Amino acid sequence: MTAPPAERPALSPSRRPLRRRLLPTLPLLTLLAMLGPVAAGLGGTLLPAFGHLPAAGETGPSLDPFRALFAWPGLGDAVRLSITTGLLATATSLAIVVLITAGWSGTRAFRVIERLLSPLLAVPHAAAAFGLAFLIAPSGWIARLFSPGLTGWERPPDLLIVQDPWGLTMTAGLVAKEVPFLLLMTLAALGQVKAQESVTVARALGYGRLTGWLKTVFPRVYAQIRLPVYVVLAYSMSVVDVAVILGPNTPPTLSVQIVRWMADPDLAMRLQAAAGALLQLGLVLGALALWFLLERLVAWLARRWIASGRRGRVDPLWRGIGLGAAGLSAFAVLAGLAGLALWSVAGFWSFPDALPDGLSLRSWGRHGPAATEALGETALIALTATVGALALAIGCLEAEHRYGLRPSTRGLWLLYLPLLVPQIAFLPGLQTLLLFGGADMGRLPVILAHLVFVLPYVFLSLGDPYRAWDSRQGIVAAALGSSPDRVLWRVRLPMLLRPVLTASAVGLAVSVGQYLPTLLIGGGRVATLTTEAVALASGGDRRAIGVYGLMQSAAALIPFALALALPALIWRNRKGLAIG
Repeated sequence: MTAPPAERPALSPSRRPLRRRLLPTLPLLTLLAMLGPVAAGLGGTLLPAFGHLPAAGETGPSLDPFRALFAWPGLGDAVRLSITTGLLATATSLAIVVLITAGWSGTRAFRVIERLLSPLLAVPHAAAAFGLAFLIAPSGWIARLFSPGLTGWERPPDLLIVQDPWGLTMTAGLVAKEVPFLLLMTLAALGQVKAQESVTVARALGYGRLTGWLKTVFPRVYAQIRLPVYVVLAYSMSVVDVAVILGPNTPPTLSVQIVRWMADPDLAMRLQAAAGALLQLGLVLGALALWFLLERLVAWLARRWIASGRRGRVDPLWRGIGLGAAGLSAFAVLAGLAGLALWSVAGFWSFPDALPDGLSLRSWGRHGPAATEALGETALIALTATVGALALAIGCLEAEHRYGLRPSTRGLWLLYLPLLVPQIAFLPGLQTLLLFGGADMGRLPVILAHLVFVLPYVFLSLGDPYRAWDSRQGIVAAALGSSPDRVLWRVRLPMLLRPVLTASAVGLAVSVGQYLPTLLIGGGRVATLTTEAVALASGGDRRAIGVYGLMQSAAALIPFALALALPALIWRNRKGLAIG
């Protein structure tokens, strides 16, 4: 008989494979990747805001930047626009989503609306804003369709619709884009609250469909979507690209004015821009606090309404309003995209003709090469940022699984933090730190800046499917001798191919639509489809805007189409995987 082989000694922690030592630290590294730039940017904003910018000859501390800010004549209107457009867009978007979900969930009409709105989530804000402008401008498609027969207009009327001083068109553009986002968040929350059972019981007690849903389901759903609502509010108050396209110019919103100050060749204007960025941050925090108080007031009123026992006699009216508003939101984006496509190939098109005299590819021949170059830059940045975000997200979720970690409410808040802090509040500071730190203002810093915003969306998209995966499949694989890494790569990820591709498509769409990080962190040297399209807003060349806007939309929508088609193609012989 031969002696049994000597038992292999256990590896010390310092000699374990690198990936095993790295995996438990990935959640911390991920938080650092998301929150580190935000904290550094806020610090880089805080110092110039109080007069410390040695490169401009200012060492501070000083309140002169705030004095200059408050002396700007347009400050009052800029602050008013930021607050009113943000609150109105958020409240309107939430109301539409609540009405359509409460009044029509589970019906054929709701499925149609869901199919119309869900793909629109991928359409970049800038493309949707351009499409809406082409639709409702005095010389837009709607005016052309009804002129001169119903309006008597032989030439565009002198009406200030786009870039109106009250920001109503800008608010409409934000609503059209935020309704799909909040609807998606609401649909995800509905699966966790047993909505259909609650509505069935409420209707058996004599409540209308909408009233029963509001009284039994909405309180639980809103608890799930509160953070996404806060994100919509923070974004709507501080958005730049939509404000440049649809918002007023004299004065603009505060965020747009801050970008103008940052672009001023006089370095001293960066101090005033930093003070404005802190004011914008204060406005967003104040609006979030106000919204929180309104939540408490509405909850108190709702408890009294629930206790009143009213069954909802006017439900049909509100159901009709919700269906009409959701349909109008989908129509605005879809018709706007159709307008972009038509303008990109339009020949001579005089007002009030509803259609151009002819179609031509001349605009594509003229702007196509530059747009294709911008598309390549956009794709490189988006793919790199998304792959990095996907690697960090999968690593974090796998660490949760292997080490029994559980996401907490605090962790969820940290995940949403880069989306709650206005971009205009920390990106100027981050740009200042990079600029005066000697860093290259090129592609790599832009990719890292995109990662800050792509990572939360990728993590949120992939988190629930990853955690819901049946772990018994992994137990069977382990019993057959597979290591945890082999289970991950050969069993878990192939079975989660559709969620992984969907999360990737979300990340790509988020990156494609990023305007401010590309503009500021790239120092104007990185030309993507979004930055080039927004730059065309001041020129008014609708054919060029149509080319860039259509390419931008395609760059965001095609990954979603691939995310739907590839699993069905790859797993065509395995039905469960193809539809999972």
